[in-house]
Amino acid sequence: MYYYKIRHYLMKILLREVFSVDEIRKQFLADLAAAKSPQEVEEVRIKYLGRKGLITLLAKNTDFSQLSPDQKRDFGKQLNELKGLATEKLAEAASAAKSGQTAKKGPDLDLTLPGTGHSLGSLHPITLVQMELEDIFEGMGFMVLVGPDVETEHYNFDALNIPGDHPARDMQDTFWLTNGMLMKTHTSANQVRTLEKFGAPLRAIFPGRCFRYEAMDPSHETTFYQCEGLVVDRDISVANLIATMKALLGEIFHRDATVRLRPGFFPFVEPGFELDLQCLLCGGKGCSTCGDGWIELIPCGLVHPRVLEFGGIDTSKYSGFAFGLGLTRLAMMKYGVQDIRRFNSGDIRFCSQFPAAV
Repeated sequence: MYYYKIRHYLMKILLREVFSVDEIRKQFLADLAAAKSPQEVEEVRIKYLGRKGLITLLAKNTDFSQLSPDQKRDFGKQLNELKGLATEKLAEAASAAKSGQTAKKGPDLDLTLPGTGHSLGSLHPITLVQMELEDIFEGMGFMVLVGPDVETEHYNFDALNIPGDHPARDMQDTFWLTNGMLMKTHTSANQVRTLEKFGAPLRAIFPGRCFRYEAMDPSHETTFYQCEGLVVDRDISVANLIATMKALLGEIFHRDATVRLRPGFFPFVEPGFELDLQCLLCGGKGCSTCGDGWIELIPCGLVHPRVLEFGGIDTSKYSGFAFGLGLTRLAMMKYGVQDIRRFNSGDIRFCSQFPAAV
């Protein structure tokens, strides 16, 4: 009975305009728009593209012998376009209906809930301190250079006047690699390499990561960050060194910092000093971070003549000073962090407390 109804419907169309498919197209689009579930879409497909579907029977029951050549051509073109349209739209509708059905199985979305905010992120506190230092030193005419993390024994020890029996060469202090190279123990390793490349006069800093095999506690880590500084020019003295350090610390902490200079031995400087900063966490009273109220911050001194000679510098004309800033300890003082181990913890909650830029 359904077959004859469709055939009767088709005959009415053909009698009115034998090569027109507009009515079937309109009816197909209307039926497909009303189909919401996969089952309803399948029913539309059967109705129009099934073995006894409207589009299928339209092609089978058309008497082409009664059509002129132009009518045959137009009718065939329209019929092919209708088949293509129906096939494409049915595929899209089936996919959409299936996706909608899958989505309904999930949890309901409460549109009244507040949205989730997006954070701009943040920079690591050591990165913030390094960026600030670079800006300060560039304003003082220094170059910013970097060196490799894996160093040769020559640049890390020999060229810095560190003899073979020095404790720093012991495996208990240095990470040695199987190929004879080592993990850089200090950023001083860049001094001679830079002198060889640029000569004198020279002003440069070398921020970077260092590695030492030592026990970890609130103020010591096996991986930490330093910023080495090197100035080589005519008539350099300790006064130039002290003035540079005081100006630097004032810029970093934005206030007068209490410091003390005491003698210290480093093979690559002569004379050598330890510049200590009064602990900003306890105000010099003593705490778990500083111990006695002072933080060892900047080893420094006048560059040893042998180091200048290794770099090809004429020591009769030039002298210089060098210093090693502890970036990690600077960050501790600047941001009030009491345990150095937090910096390498990888805890995003720790880093998120700091700003996204300097």
